Amino acid sequence: MDEGTCVFCAIVRGQETASIVYEDETVVAFLDRYPVTRGHLLVVPRAHVVGLEDIDADAGARVWEVGRMLARALRRSGVPCEGVNLLLCDGEAAYQTVFHFHLHVIPRTAGDGWTELRHRAPERERELLEADAEVIRNALSSDRS
Repeated sequence: MDEGTCVFCAIVRGQETASIVYEDETVVAFLDRYPVTRGHLLVVPRAHVVGLEDIDADAGARVWEVGRMLARALRRSGVPCEGVNLLLCDGEAAYQTVFHFHLHVIPRTAGDGWTELRHRAPERERELLEADAEVIRNALSSDRS
């Protein structure tokens, strides 16, 4: 998907209808057309970037700051909101369906029916956790050089 066929780029350009709640020079935030709960928002950078590896640090920080600001606003609005999920799906295996970086800001209430985040896994052994930590630390080191 490129900028020409990206629905989020069309929203940013004003060529596609959206219920925009916030915008600035870096991001646009609007209500999700297919909400998990009432008030489900998406925060997207104006620039077309696909995932975490593509977004620059300043734009990424702005997306998260606006997400935090919107979570606060949801708690103070008339939208039912006892909690908030901030959700980022990065890649098809992580359930990303629109390949333009976006942060979901999802207001939650007890019993709202969304239970997809529940995951019960066995505890991982400490030595396996340490081995995983080591390979990730090594990857971080190689990114810095």
